[in-house]
Amino acid sequence: MSVGFVMLAHTALDRAASVARHWATHDCPVVIHVDRRVKRDQVQKFRAGLADLENVRFCRRYRCEWGTWSIAQAAIAGVQTALTEFPEINHVYLASGACLPLRPVEELRAYLAERPRTDFIESVTTEDVPWTIGGLDHERFTLRFPFSWKRHRKLFDRYVALQRRLKVRRRIPDGLEPHLGSQWWCLTRRTLETILKDPDRDIYERYFSRVWIPDESYFQTLVRKHSGQIESRSLTLSKFDFQGKPHIFYDDHLQLLRRSDCFVARKIWPRADRLYDAFLAPDAGIKNRAEPNPGKIDRLFSKAVDRRTRGRAGLYMQSRFPNEGWENGRTCSRYSVFEGFAELFVNFETWLGKTLGTRVHGHLYHPDRVEFAGGETIYNGALCDSAPLRDYNPRAFLTNLIWATRGERQCFQFGPRDRQDISWFIAGDPNAQISVITGAWAVPLFHSRQSFVDLRKRAAHLQRVEQGHLDILRSPHTRARVRIWSMADFVQNPMEPLQTIIDEIAPRTQRRLSEAPTMVNLDGFGQFLQNLKNQGMQPYLMGDFPVGADPLPPTRAPHKPYLVK
Repeated sequence: MSVGFVMLAHTALDRAASVARHWATHDCPVVIHVDRRVKRDQVQKFRAGLADLENVRFCRRYRCEWGTWSIAQAAIAGVQTALTEFPEINHVYLASGACLPLRPVEELRAYLAERPRTDFIESVTTEDVPWTIGGLDHERFTLRFPFSWKRHRKLFDRYVALQRRLKVRRRIPDGLEPHLGSQWWCLTRRTLETILKDPDRDIYERYFSRVWIPDESYFQTLVRKHSGQIESRSLTLSKFDFQGKPHIFYDDHLQLLRRSDCFVARKIWPRADRLYDAFLAPDAGIKNRAEPNPGKIDRLFSKAVDRRTRGRAGLYMQSRFPNEGWENGRTCSRYSVFEGFAELFVNFETWLGKTLGTRVHGHLYHPDRVEFAGGETIYNGALCDSAPLRDYNPRAFLTNLIWATRGERQCFQFGPRDRQDISWFIAGDPNAQISVITGAWAVPLFHSRQSFVDLRKRAAHLQRVEQGHLDILRSPHTRARVRIWSMADFVQNPMEPLQTIIDEIAPRTQRRLSEAPTMVNLDGFGQFLQNLKNQGMQPYLMGDFPVGADPLPPTRAPHKPYLVK
């Protein structure tokens, strides 16, 4: 019982020669197809390096291009040469020049000897294939593809669109049901000879010559017609990413490859010296009767694909800046935004910091500078208080701040005086908790000594800005946790909303607020609003502040009784 290898090589010919020599010196015939695009001097050097091996042959060369019939032609040429030159082989194993044997040849030979009539090839119907990329499943068998997808992308796409519009459908040859699968297989001599001697072979080859990516469907389909015993799996470990591109194995994948128990792996990086030295060493064989099981390492590849496509929540960096909508969470953890609180309460940031035991920022998006907690000029993650740097990318500034301080709840102030570019981003972030006291921006105007004409213009502008921000917060696209109070409602009973906010930020503390932060003096605020009305401005975001009825100072919240069981 013997197994022969057909190798398709086009790059890294020195590595392909090492693998071919490994198989040949272990009494496994090798037939090599070298891409016709490879320069003649390189091919001559390649052949000269293997000239001392009597069981190595080179077959007719074709100019191979991905997705075209030429790759299937190369495989057919290699198979024909192997069956003709080496009548003793019972199985033919198709591999590439970037493949690497993971287990001793003796184990593969013994494994196939126990299954002399079994064809190992991944072969599934188009309805059951989950890995096709590009939207062409069954259509690859019913449309024509005369143009190269890589060299003539526009012609390829336009011709596909034209056939769809004209409802062109190719007839699939009688007796064939299209199947797809990995191009790396191990088939018996009997099956291959039956395929090559099929009286309708010319019909099948003409048909598949216009199928897209026929190297993944030609043998996979014909095996279903001629084989008596199929195991729909490959003995070669090959993994693909979410774009359909093969994973490349490097030196640090050594233990991973050993755990797979597969006989061959692709695609190996040509400079992975550690892998080639380990698996091609004379004493590399460790007796292993395990069944090839690439599923043992699927979890790691799934995690790699998930990390590649989704990344870590809230992490943006030069190596992974996702497309809009691809991000795995806009930020990495929860944070709180307070609007109007710093204007309504004296030293609100200090009070909140003591209550929660955390640092509380001022207005991070203040036009002049970033107001970090404690007046810091440099903060975690080397973020500085420069407004121009922050405004260059307001979203990245926030996501970097949350990422650099993960594990600590970030709280900051926001209002109509701040840069508003960040509004939609925060509103669409499920990690954001936004608490708004509408109209509180008028309190600093009330305490200022500007002329009333200037105050009216300033108040009208701030009200327009806040109204636009509130429209965003009330949008159906908002994902943040939003609470909105009018200023008039809030000052009547500030303890209840404050307690609600604290409970949500720190639910485990279960502590009742014993005192409220000191509220600024609002005596005469109702008259101030009336004066704005008299000047022709309608201040409506504050709620109903009757003229002459100044709000009472907040009372201490009564302790609620607890029921102890």
